[in-house]
Order: sequence, then C-alpha cells, then structure tokens
Amino acid sequence: MKVAFVKPGTAAPGAVAVGIYHGLQQTAAARQFDRQTGGALSRAIAASRFRGAVGEILAIVAPHGAQVRSILLVGLGKMAEFDGLAAERAAGALAAHVLASGETDLAIVVDAPKGSTLDGPRLAAHLANGVRLRAYRFDKYRTTEKPDGKPRLARLAIHAVDPAGARRSHAPLASTTDSALLVRDLVSEPGNVIFPASFAAEAKALTSLGLKVEILGRGRLKELRLNAMLGVAQGSGHEPQLVVLQWRGAGKSGGAPVAFVGKGVTFDAGGISIKPAAGMEEMIWDMAGAGAVFGVMRALAARRAKVNAVGVCAMVENMPGDNAQRPGDVVRSMSGQTIEVIDTDAEGRLVLSDALYFAHARFKPRAIVDLATLTGSVMVALGFEYAGLFANNDKLADQLLAAGLSSGEKLWRLPLTDHYEDLIKSDIADWRNDGGRWCDAINAATLLKQFVGDTPWAHLDIAGMAWTKQDHPTIPKGATAFGVRLLDRLVADCFEGK
Repeated sequence: MKVAFVKPGTAAPGAVAVGIYHGLQQTAAARQFDRQTGGALSRAIAASRFRGAVGEILAIVAPHGAQVRSILLVGLGKMAEFDGLAAERAAGALAAHVLASGETDLAIVVDAPKGSTLDGPRLAAHLANGVRLRAYRFDKYRTTEKPDGKPRLARLAIHAVDPAGARRSHAPLASTTDSALLVRDLVSEPGNVIFPASFAAEAKALTSLGLKVEILGRGRLKELRLNAMLGVAQGSGHEPQLVVLQWRGAGKSGGAPVAFVGKGVTFDAGGISIKPAAGMEEMIWDMAGAGAVFGVMRALAARRAKVNAVGVCAMVENMPGDNAQRPGDVVRSMSGQTIEVIDTDAEGRLVLSDALYFAHARFKPRAIVDLATLTGSVMVALGFEYAGLFANNDKLADQLLAAGLSSGEKLWRLPLTDHYEDLIKSDIADWRNDGGRWCDAINAATLLKQFVGDTPWAHLDIAGMAWTKQDHPTIPKGATAFGVRLLDRLVADCFEGK
C-alpha cells in the first residue's frame, strides 16, 4: 500500500473518509462535504444510528456528480479525548471496512478540534499509522485464495495542510511500525520455519541498520555455563542460540545501556511435561518476547535513537526428545544458583534466569526489562487487556506504566514481595521452577528477580497480549507485536538523550 500526504482538495477517485466527533459534532471537513453534497451527510446520519463513537463507520453512496465513489463517515470519539491513539483506532476501523469492501483507493480528510494538542501534521501521521497497522495481513502460505477474497487497497492519501510536516511526523512512527509488522511476521511463522538458528539469521540481517549482532551457540553457552537455558533445549534437535543485539546510538558519552531480554521458545511442546494436543499449534508464538526485543532494537536503529541499548534474545525449542530434561533434574544456572525442575513446561523462567543474569553481568545496564509469554496465570488475572508488570524498582515501573498508556500497550502492576520466595524454595536446591497452582505469575517473577542483582528491573508477562483471536481496531487476528511500541516509547521518554 502506497501512503501519500497531499494538500486538501486533491482529487480522491475512490472512497473518501471524513470524521465526526461523538455526539455528531462535525469537523470542518465534514461540514464542507455536507454542503457540497446538498446535505447528503446530514440526511444519512439522521436515518442511522451513527453517533460518532471511535471507529464507528457509516458508508454513504456518493451522490450524483460527486468526484468520488463513496463517502465514509468515521467516528472519532469524544472531542476532549481525541489524541493520536484515538486517531489510529479510528483509522484502523476505517481500514478494516475498506479492506473488506474491495476498494483500491482511500483518502482521509480529518482536522483536529480547536485547542487540541494534536496538530495537523501529527494527526495526519497517526491516521496513516492506524491504517498501516490494521492493514497488516500474514498471507504468504495462502496459495488457493480467490482474488475476490483478497484486500485490494493499494493507495492511501491523507489530506494535510502541511504535507511535508506530516511526512516528518510520520517518519518515526513508520520506523516503529515497520519493526512491529516485521515482528508480527516472525511470530506468525510456523515452528518449522522459525527455530533458533533461523531467528538468529533474521537477527544477523539487522547489521545493515548499524546494530552489532552476536550469536552464541551451544558450545559458547556451555563455556559461559548457561545451564538452565541449555537444559530446556536439550530435548530438541535445534541448537539453542543466544542472540545479542547492541545499539550504540549515544556513544561513549551515553554511559551504560538499557537492556531488553526476551524469552524465545520457538515452539513449546512442554518437554516431558507435555502439553495437551488441543491448542498446541498455538505455541509457535511462545517466542513473542524475543520477537518484541528484536523489534524494539530494530526500531531504535532505524530511527537512529540517541541511546545505548542491548537486546538479548534467548532462543530454544522445548521438545520431549530422548535427551529431554526430566522433572526432578537440578540445573546450575550461570549465576551459580541451582534450580530444581518441577515442571519442564515452566521452561521460560529457566531460559530467562540465565539470559537475565547474562545481561546483568556482562553489560551492567542501568535498567533491564524482560518480556515473556510466561504464564497462563496472568491471563486468568488480567485477561487480554493488560500485560502483567512486575518490578523491583518503583521509578522504572512508573515509567513503564506511563509508556503503556501513551503507546496503547497497557500494563498492570502486580505484587512482588519477599513473602512469595517461600513458595519457590526447593528442598534440594536453591529454587524450584514451579511454586504450585496459586499465584503462578508471581512465583515466576519472583524466581526471575533472583538473577538481576540490584539492577533496576521489570518483568512483563505478555502471555495474554502476544496473540489475539479477534480483530481489534489496529490489530487483526494473530500476532500483535506487543511490546515494540511500548519499549520504543519508554526509551524515547525516559532514556534517549539522558
């Protein structure tokens, strides 16, 4: 899809969309179109239930003599609450409608309300971004789909008084969205396509953006004693890979990096503690945490962020092979702490224990954030609206909560106190990787906390957010790339240039 920012009044041969605020408060563009069509918009609204809620769509057949094929009224929500995210949600809903219609050309004419902090160029940029996010489609394996079933939207024109300013405002959004869409691809790929080595090969390609990429295979992991990670991988024929991405956008004067660590289980059968067959095919997205780390590091490099950052992606496959780790095994982690394996399907916390300590010990970062599709427990607690946030540092937690609100990737902080350590103490080792049925998301976070020392650290359990089974305004069914926009916003607001 080609995106262009054009002057108001530019001819729009296909569908043209104009915005209406909640309560039917018309934008200047809507009033102009209403006059030009002899009140067609007002008559259509009066004959419908359209009220201008965010993402609400009312399609109107273009009156005789109009220069467009159709007019779409799109709800912008409450005027006082209209911001960049609302603009993206409205544009995403608009994109979904147009993609289903078979239309090839879409023009959007929306102006911000008076007094809004969202100026014209940034509004145009967010509208374009919303369409791009929603227009994503993973269809590389669809070989028999009929042409009439495929979306045909090829050209998007955003009307803006200052097209050059809109293009400048769109550029950083586009680089982050490019990264998020690439992550959606990676997470959507089946396990026979994306496995530790092929993920590492994708990461190697990021050197073209200026990232330093280092791949540690089984031999190097053994030398460094990442035995908790190696134990998870030993039942698979695929060699584990620790992918290390470094971006030095602030140079020597930028000081210690901020570190991102991701769980990268490219397929999770559960190991010896094998999962039920029903739904196991979904476990291709158990590497979404590593995918998000891949994505944010790519985004930082693409927009030349003035920050030092490191990403660590711990890539394994968890399979019940003849050499698979057993329940009851004890592993000595890189930190020297020992972990009793109670459940081989609680593998993510084993992988992350070594990856976190590796990041902490080698890079001595000023902060660490890890992301993992770690527990079903967090979905029981929070459903599919918030990711779980655990932290040993209130400032970092508050920064992440704020970044979640501004990026639309929301977090909810859960408790992490010393009381929970009693639940994961082992009778024969330092820790056990399963504390029982209750508060499992907290138990997992409590174990991870033991491997970061005094470094400010936050753990994001994204199990409920990495994949969606229903369409959302800016996210179609499937992989969401949750975390890319969140962490990019965190860096921009709290670490970049500081």
